[in-house]
Amino acid sequence: MGDELTGLDDSELERRVAEIRERMRPVEQQLTALRGERDLILTERRRRERTAHRESRADLKAAMREGKLPTVAELVAGSQGGSLDEYMFNLKTGGEVRLGYPGARSQSLTFTDGVKVAQAGDLAEAARLYSAGWDLGSPGRPGVRVHFPGTRQERLAAADEVYARPRTDPAP
Repeated sequence: MGDELTGLDDSELERRVAEIRERMRPVEQQLTALRGERDLILTERRRRERTAHRESRADLKAAMREGKLPTVAELVAGSQGGSLDEYMFNLKTGGEVRLGYPGARSQSLTFTDGVKVAQAGDLAEAARLYSAGWDLGSPGRPGVRVHFPGTRQERLAAADEVYARPRTDPAP
């Protein structure tokens, strides 16, 4: 085909380009219509996902208000053992958080006796420290260090503002 084109003059090349464009027009119109249908379906799917997420978060916040989910302080006070990764943690606003420092392999809780600081990597250690009179937080800074999954953003939250719920899916 390339050798055949070298022998054609400019007007013939323009005519062929125009002919091909004319043959492409219905295909492009079909493609535009198909893209519109696809985008309409994708928009509906996103709307449903947002609605499901909003309802899930509202249900979670309702469970927190009704006292169905323990706070981190209640979990530590009432536990004898287990892994922190067996639970998912949410702020009272419904946002999911992890305990401890961003980038850490596993979740942890910080305890203080007013002077010293200790890290609890599981609920057994947390319960032991709690029963020994240690408080959640660090000296002069009570609370639970949390971070948002997938980010480096962290904050110190009050222990009664972080709720625990059993993890239904396997830990990451």
